[in-house]
Amino acid sequence: MLDSFFIPRSCWLLVIAVTTTASAVERCDLLLKNGSVQVGDGSIAKLLDIAIDDGKIVAMEAGLKHVGDVVIDCAGMVVAPGFIDLHTHSDEGLLDKDRRSNNNYLMQGCTTVVTGNCGMGHVDVARYLNQVDRDGAGSNVIHLLPHGSLRTAVMGKDDRDPTEDELKEMVRLAGVAMKDGAFGMATGLIYVPGTFTKTEELIAISKEIANHGGLYVSHIRGEGRTLLESVEEAIQIGSEAGCPTHVSHFKASGKQYWGTLHVAAKIIEDARREGKRVTADQYPYMASSTSLEATLLPQWARSGGRSALKKRLADPADSGKIREEVVQDLRSSGRIQIASCEYRRDWVGKSLDEIAKAELMEVVDVVLAIEANGGASVVNFGMSEEDVRMAMKFPWVATASDGSAKVISSDMPHPRSFGTFPRKIGYYAIQEQTLSLEAAIRSATSLPAEILGLSDRGLLKVGHVADIVVFEPKSFRDQATFQEPYKPPTGIKHVFVGGEFAVFEGIPTGALLGKSIRKKKSP
Repeated sequence: MLDSFFIPRSCWLLVIAVTTTASAVERCDLLLKNGSVQVGDGSIAKLLDIAIDDGKIVAMEAGLKHVGDVVIDCAGMVVAPGFIDLHTHSDEGLLDKDRRSNNNYLMQGCTTVVTGNCGMGHVDVARYLNQVDRDGAGSNVIHLLPHGSLRTAVMGKDDRDPTEDELKEMVRLAGVAMKDGAFGMATGLIYVPGTFTKTEELIAISKEIANHGGLYVSHIRGEGRTLLESVEEAIQIGSEAGCPTHVSHFKASGKQYWGTLHVAAKIIEDARREGKRVTADQYPYMASSTSLEATLLPQWARSGGRSALKKRLADPADSGKIREEVVQDLRSSGRIQIASCEYRRDWVGKSLDEIAKAELMEVVDVVLAIEANGGASVVNFGMSEEDVRMAMKFPWVATASDGSAKVISSDMPHPRSFGTFPRKIGYYAIQEQTLSLEAAIRSATSLPAEILGLSDRGLLKVGHVADIVVFEPKSFRDQATFQEPYKPPTGIKHVFVGGEFAVFEGIPTGALLGKSIRKKKSP
């Protein structure tokens, strides 16, 4: 229903009172008046008017004399740059007719999302972004070359090193992707086939990324026992390749590793003091979400992909070894809850322990049964609140959801796809005062823009694209929970993509205003 609600520019005069005369110099399409303007750079808000014309900000000051075709009184509201989500898995969702409007992100204030993360997504960057532009999207889209998909396309999912020719082909394709507009390369080093990739291979491909001014983004090799060496490896890859390094969803997973995030942060800060360009992002929750396979199954069992795994699970010797290793991992895991599972839909929303008790099974046998029948995605409650609050305060940690474009279904996904930005800004900054509102907004605007190298977004500034969010600070809060993950946040008033309404009075318009943003070619 909401997807069909679109207010075309020609009808704006019918829904908002407008002035009727204007000089050629002072006229604009849209005038936002009296808002508490957060520029996005971390500075204190100012009461300003913002004039927008032809999709860009043309003036910003108190008491503007411009006359707008549309005038919105933003008194009592925060006006900020549209949020930029550095880490989403919306790749397929943005190509799907039911999800491409990306309403769950627009309703958080997100106007730009990044895809290709964790090494998964489209290798043919031109084809993907051309389809986004052809069919339309609710938000702007930036793409990273996914290393795992690149490796699979060239050499499959086997646990082996590439041949010289295979490595040359991956480097060539990386160059093509960068020329076609990718902003860098993303790895997923806990997933097949990224988990089989040696550091030297990643450096070799990243050198080509660096040749085109791109960045190296990584879901690092380990976020628990091997967190520290994994952070060091990511920094090494970026440093030796000559490109910036960005660590995805910065966290310490597993109770026995809580607190080690302080040490990981020191490693990054030491690298930054040495002049290395290292940043990270974080979602403000104590639970992560990925596949059950990546969470509990040993690396060797996943070589060759799901078909090979299924054969190993059917082999008594291999399945016995897998069982032993899963049992070991379960001893140190927290609550693991099923988010989606085609094998047993009735298990969705329940923990492995709850399922085992109801089915009179061992927890490990529940895991093996699921994996033998197509697998599942899970929510893993493995982080500490102290670590979450600590990480979000660093000036080099951006806010990013790790979610995806979604519509309501019978699955029980992580609530981050509906609540990340209002949770960080509304709950942690405004309500809890864990960090300042200015810092929280910077982490969602100018910091991700700086990381990506965007020169015309992330700040409210004359000449910049008018991607803007307007929200009511007292009520801007996440409502999505692990029990009700699809609830939209409260407090969003308006969202503009390119100066046009993507959300009007708290309701998505359904307009597909987003475009692909392609990295400009290096000089």
